[in-house]
Amino acid sequence: MTWFTGIVVYLLVWWTVLFCVLPIGTRPDSEGDPAAGGWRGAPVAVNLGWKALATTALAAVIWVGIWYMVQSEWLSFRTGIFAMPSN
Repeated sequence: MTWFTGIVVYLLVWWTVLFCVLPIGTRPDSEGDPAAGGWRGAPVAVNLGWKALATTALAAVIWVGIWYMVQSEWLSFRTGIFAMPSN
């Protein structure tokens, strides 16, 4: 895996993990005052900072797993069970 491919894969994993982490711990505002700019059902405290840090850490762990799988011979299209037959 080249450095460019690694960055692209990390960004794809990061966005996927972000959408999985966003709803965690989010509580809706049951009363919501539209006059004050609120809306019933809007989240009270989103905590985007902590969710961004958790997303970054979890995406890094998943990326290392993907990198290991790509670099290892366990999942290879050149050798082993997945290898293309040579003519």
